[in-house]
Amino acid sequence: MKHTLKITLILLTIFLLAQFMGIATLYKYIDPLKTSELGETTFKELPIGERPPIDEETSYLPILLAILIGTGLLLLLIKFKLIWIWKAWFLIAVFIALLVSFTAFIKVELALLLALIFAFWKIFKPNIWVQNLTEIFIYGGLAAIFVPMLNLFSVSILLILISIYDAYAVWKSKHMITLAKSQAKAKVFAGLLIPYQLGKMNSKEKKIKQKIKKSKKSKVSSLTKSTAKITAKTKTITKSVHTAILGGGDIAFPLIFAGVILKEMGLWQSLIIPFFALAGLAVLFWKAEEKKFYPAMPFISAGCFIGLGVVWLINFLI
Repeated sequence: MKHTLKITLILLTIFLLAQFMGIATLYKYIDPLKTSELGETTFKELPIGERPPIDEETSYLPILLAILIGTGLLLLLIKFKLIWIWKAWFLIAVFIALLVSFTAFIKVELALLLALIFAFWKIFKPNIWVQNLTEIFIYGGLAAIFVPMLNLFSVSILLILISIYDAYAVWKSKHMITLAKSQAKAKVFAGLLIPYQLGKMNSKEKKIKQKIKKSKKSKVSSLTKSTAKITAKTKTITKSVHTAILGGGDIAFPLIFAGVILKEMGLWQSLIIPFFALAGLAVLFWKAEEKKFYPAMPFISAGCFIGLGVVWLINFLI
């Protein structure tokens, strides 16, 4: 088993929450009047402007191309250690996704303010809680942008190609491992981060803070020495904390697939997909070995396609 049962359950729970939040976000963007008039699912405009006009049948091609180009640019930024460009790029992406997501539920002015606060908080003052909380909302925003551009054929091809690419990037070229480690190190990770010893780490941090308060009562020289020791201990604790991760793409792509099911089939049909995507991810966690990297998309995509088969079967029976 890749992770402990507790960590696995936390990852799976947040994954499922992100899926359902994304479907809810996408559902809020459906325009009921235009949908009724045109006889097909029509979406409202985004707060960031119109979606680019792309042919639904071939829309997987520009999306896949954008992913490959983005990955290449990110690897170059890592190679030349241009972290500030990377953070600026990530900040804009997080802000846009959160803005789109929040606007589905609240006024655009408040959504703008909250998106700015959480985007800056996530990038410049990161912590585990903000990291994972924002991840629950981000992918709904991405789904609202991309789902209207796709149909069932194109999203299926996209899922297959992404799964092949994920397997190659992890098992063959291994550049996806480089990206994951670099993102975690730079604290601009797109995905879930769950520390194994969160409670223990917090307990040690509390003790360190108490020592800092006590040291303030001593002389300046004594304070300097004490602070240096405390800083060293803090670094040791941070390095020793084993963290479970799940990449953002592993959350986004099954959600986009479920979103297309919502668009073309209906709400209850789309709600079935996350459970099968979850099952695929659970199988991976169960079969995988600890401290080894695995491509999650082949397992998640298999779950999505099985879920689609179940939806077709239910539709046929009823």
